[in-house]
Amino acid sequence: MTIAYYFYLILFLFSIIFLVRFLLKKNITVSFFAKALKNENSGFFEEAVINYESALSEEKKLWFQNIRLKNIITEKIKVLHTNIEYNNSLHMTR
Repeated sequence: MTIAYYFYLILFLFSIIFLVRFLLKKNITVSFFAKALKNENSGFFEEAVINYESALSEEKKLWFQNIRLKNIITEKIKVLHTNIEYNNSLHMTR
């Protein structure tokens, strides 16, 4: 009988750990957005655009979409593309 109790206890603990990990899972969109902000602030604009586009594609996959975050990401992508084009045109003229 005691072995059955230990088995149920271990099964219960694993189910609690699994549920906690599942419920506290980070939003991958926010992690891509944070990584893109770090790249943008460091001056790596191409990598920031890639991360912003990844965050935008992950946001589109979600059932409940955050429209404000979506708009912020699209505006940042537009600004970064403009900045990259400006930097490339400066390199061409020199």
